[in-house]
This record gives sequence, C-alpha cells and structure tokens, in this order.
Amino acid sequence: MVTFGVLGPVAAWDAAADAIALKGPRHRAVLARLIAARRRVVPVGLLVEDLWAGDPPPGAVNAVRTFVAALRRALEPERAPRTPARLLVTEGPGYALRAGRDAVDAWRFEDAVAEAAALPPVRALARLEEALGWWRGPAYAEFAEEAWARAERSRLGELRLQAVERLAGARLALGRTAEAVPDLDAHVAEHPWREDAWRLLALALYRTGRQGDALAVLRRARTLLAEQLGLDPGPELRRLENDILRRADHLDARQPGAATEPERVWSAAASAYDRTVASGARARLESTVGLLRSLAVTGGGGGLLESRRQRVAAVGAAEELGDAELTARVIGAYDVPAVWTRADDPEQAARIVAAARRTLADLPPGTHEAARARLLATVAVESRGMPAYEDEDEDQAGSADGPGAAARESERIARRLDDPALLAFALNGTFMQTFHRAGLAPERDAIGAELVALSARNGLTTYEVLGHLVRLQARSALADFASADRHAADADRLAERHELPLVGVFTRWYGALRLAAAEDTPLPAAEAAYRDAAALLDGAGMPGLERGLLPLALLCLRLRHGLPAQTGHRTGEETDWGPYEPWARPHVLLARDRRTEAAAALRTLPEPPRDLLYEAMWCLAVRAAREVGDEATLRRAHAELAPAAGELAGAGSGLLTLGPVADHLPPGP
Repeated sequence: MVTFGVLGPVAAWDAAADAIALKGPRHRAVLARLIAARRRVVPVGLLVEDLWAGDPPPGAVNAVRTFVAALRRALEPERAPRTPARLLVTEGPGYALRAGRDAVDAWRFEDAVAEAAALPPVRALARLEEALGWWRGPAYAEFAEEAWARAERSRLGELRLQAVERLAGARLALGRTAEAVPDLDAHVAEHPWREDAWRLLALALYRTGRQGDALAVLRRARTLLAEQLGLDPGPELRRLENDILRRADHLDARQPGAATEPERVWSAAASAYDRTVASGARARLESTVGLLRSLAVTGGGGGLLESRRQRVAAVGAAEELGDAELTARVIGAYDVPAVWTRADDPEQAARIVAAARRTLADLPPGTHEAARARLLATVAVESRGMPAYEDEDEDQAGSADGPGAAARESERIARRLDDPALLAFALNGTFMQTFHRAGLAPERDAIGAELVALSARNGLTTYEVLGHLVRLQARSALADFASADRHAADADRLAERHELPLVGVFTRWYGALRLAAAEDTPLPAAEAAYRDAAALLDGAGMPGLERGLLPLALLCLRLRHGLPAQTGHRTGEETDWGPYEPWARPHVLLARDRRTEAAAALRTLPEPPRDLLYEAMWCLAVRAAREVGDEATLRRAHAELAPAAGELAGAGSGLLTLGPVADHLPPGP
C-alpha cells in the first residue's frame, strides 16, 4: 500500500516503506492539494489557479496534466499502460486522490485523536504518543504560504495542540506528573494563549510538590494573557489558583479513570519498551513469550486462550527467522504449569511438539544443555494423552524422541545442572508421563512433594501450586482426604496471594468430590455441588477439562447410589458426554433397557486414554460388563486395574470417584 505524509514535508512511501520520488515542487503541490481536498474532486481549473496563485502561464492546464501523469507513474509503477489509475483518478472535470484513511498520516492522526478521547488514560496515552510521533514538522511544511493549504494547516495544527494537552492530561491521570512537566513547559512557552495548557502545567507542578512553582506559573499565565491578548484568566485558572493556595484535597485525589500504581508502572514500562526496542527486534519475541506465560496463569480463561493462540504464532515467527537457538528460547520460555492430562487444543499442542522436535534436531553443537532440556520438557508436557509407555524402544529412549523418554532426559539434565526452575518444568513433564499403567498415584505423589519443596525453597509460586494440586489428586486416589484437604487449602492460599484465578476451578471441583465421597451426603446435595463447580468452567479456557466432565461426574455419582445413568429423555436433549461417550454409552443404553446394544457397545470399547481418568473409565466398563455378562471385558479390566487395587477409582483426578477400585476388580482368570 502506498502511504502519504503531510505532517511535515509532503512525501509518499511504497509498500516497503521506501520513499517515492515525487520530482519537482509542482508535482508535490498537486499531490498536496489533492490530499487537502480529502478524496474530493479538484477541478483542473482550480488546480491551475492554486498552483500559480491566480497568474497561470500559457499551457498551465497541459502542465497540470503532465504533473498528474508523472505522479501516476511514480505512485503505481506496476500499472499497465492505458489501464485506469486506482489512486490518482480522473473524475468529471478534475482529479481526486482515492487513498484510504489509513494511507494518509493526517487522516490517521485525526482518527487517533478522536479515538483517544474515548479511551481510558492508559490506552489514550499510548495512542496519543504514537499519533504525535507521526509529525515530522509543520503540516504541509513547504506550502505554508499557499492560500489553499492555510485552512488545513490551521486545523491540523490546532488538533495537534489538543493532542499534546490530552497527552499531558493522560499522564497526570496516570500519576506520571514529573514526566508531563517539561513538555508542558515548552508547550506554554510556544503557545501562551492556551489556558488549558497553563492549567495542566500548574497542576502537574503542584502534584510534584512544587506549590510555589505552580503559583508562579499561574501568575505568568495571567501576565502573558493580559499583555498579548488583553484578557484576564478564565474561571478554571482562577479556581485552580484558589485551590492551590488552600491546598484543596481534590487536587491530590485520583481522577476518574486514573490508574493505580501498578498500572502506572506497567504503562511507563510498556511505553519505554515500545520507544526503545525496534519493532522487528528478535528480543521482542522472547519478551512476548514471557508476557504470554504471565497471561496464561493470571489472566483467567480469556488470558489462557489468548496466550495459547499467540504462543503458536510466536513459535512460528521464530522458526521463520531460521535461528534454532532463538526458537528454542521462545518455545522453552512458555513453562506454564499443567495439571490436567488432556490437551485443551490437541492440534495446537501437536504443532508445538513438532516445532520442539524440529528445533532439537537443528540446535547447533555447543548449545547450552538447558535449552535442550526445556525443549524436551515441552515435548513431555504438550504430549499429554499421547502414548509414552515403559516399552518405548531403546532407539526412542536414546534419542528422547518419545514423550516419556523426553521427560526422563529433561529431568536428568535439570538435576545435573542444578537448575531449580528447569527442574520444576522437567518434573511437570515427568508427571504428565506417569500414566502408562494404573496404580501410579504414589509415584505422582512423590513428584508433587518434590515440586512443593523445590518451589517453596526457590520462590517458584506457580510450580508450588502445581505441586499441591498434584498431591491433592494423588492423596485423593489413596483415600487420604485429610492430606488432600490441606493441599487444597495451600493451593487456594497461594492463588489468592498471587492472583492465579484458575486454581479455584480445581479446588472447587475437589470440594465437590470430597462431598460426593462422603457416605452420608444426600445425592441432591452432591449433584448441586458438582453443578456449582461446573459453572466455574464456563469461560475458564480449558475445553480439555470442561467438555463432558459434569455429565461424567453425575453418572459416577448416580452409579454409586445404585441409580441408572441419566439418559436425557426427561429434558428431551441428548447428553453431551464429550470424550467420555464410549464409556458412558453402555450405561445409557442399559438405562433405556437396550441390553443387546449395550453388550455390542462393550465389545467395541476402545482402550481408555492413559490419563487421570484411566481407572475410572475401566471401572465404568466393569459395571456395564457385569450387567450384560461380558466376561471378555471383565478379564481385560482385571489385567489393567489390578495394580490400582488400593486406590479410589477416578479420585486421582481430584474431581470425581466411582469408589474403591477393589470393588470393581472381577475375580482373576
């Protein structure tokens, strides 16, 4: 897209931001005159009159046509001969420039100033700083004496002065008073008739503790207004002077929409970063990932969804640069703790895993081992739900190609480097790969215990929370609810102190599990607790957890109470079982008295995913198999469930339970 500039000398730039040669002053004058017309047609006769100030030479009309033809060639060099122009068009008796509003700096500036007026101070500040940065000098600088430019120059100049004052007002609202003073001082010196500028300067000085200087400024304003314009100060300046003299409380109060101190710090840092770090700098990618990590853990569901989406984009951008070490840092910096074993977006997770594996292969010799370990941990964490069994072949283990082997290798490197943050990330990967068989709650409990101790020693708050949640799950599986209660309370305490909103989703679901597991809890009370917990999942940004979970929890609850599955007949709607549908279907069919179909569904039942609900899915299969006498399914279930004989089925999720696994174990073969 061709862009045009009139906030300074008239100029044009091509799509690559290279300056376009506009030839002589008459060519630039034609272009400037058309921009000033704001997409309206300027008749050729008026162009002639404006270009030669009412005294055109013979042949002036032909000269204008020559200027236009040259401009067209410069602005659209790829346009084929005798094809209509798209930018500088002929229309009726003259010419018009059909540029979009975003193509002309003056028009963009107008829109930005209007937009900033409706924005809160933090966003208005950034918008106005950007817009004022587009000025390269006085508007239509080389045509200052031309009558046709006078009105546009005056209008844009006034708008710029308003923007400077609104920028100062935003800085005051954000508490950045010291920063506002120098610009305002220069502003009032150049434009002493602007009373609002004097008011802002005096207020800024007062808020920086300079009451005397603030009063001196107001006196100076009074003198200059009287000498240059013969006016007395307006009511706002007089009122401000009185308020400063009596130190009125409202002068120090936060104004409506003013920022808190964290907001001021954020705004200042973000503005400084934007000003000083080049937009194409590689450092921006690494900084972006750090921001996305924080967004994922503190930004709630919307933050989690956006951080995942932007993370994929950041990794793609890093790969495009062809720098494997940079890509490794971008991938490995997103060490967001993960406790649920089903990916929220399997396609995104697969893309991250593929990128991590490509980067592992491309890392040059001598790359620090920590970078490799972070890539391996990423593979382990993002491969949740993918097979990673102990029978990975030796080639896989040696190359750390499989997710289980990647987890083990990442952990070995982290321990060798004695890097606590890296070890916490690696342990998260190890946890995600401890589902190759049933009955591994004690192993996960040990991982959680190490995470808690390691993180508490080294200030790794999010991983300390992860450790408590892992232990909550493991102790629930082992029916040690007293310990699980303590870990839930510790997780909630840390989440409240460090603003980690999504932790409450897991602890509230644990509360429902705790209630449902108690022998004396009435069914309606347990169901209500689950429905309340499920409400927290709406907008939590965790579809891998959310879909089908409430129906599954209610199914497990009803089966434990000796009731049939919910079928949806009462509401007239089918229940959305999500990924749990194959294991729920036999029970729904049994509840509808369709035993033959239930038996057929059991015969085609797939292997459950190796995750936190592995034992629960097998126990659902056992209950249905007993109803229809499916001995083959019962034998399969015995082989898979036997290692978990001492656990509560499903309770290792921290969400639901079907009771003791031992109650579901059929007699061995």
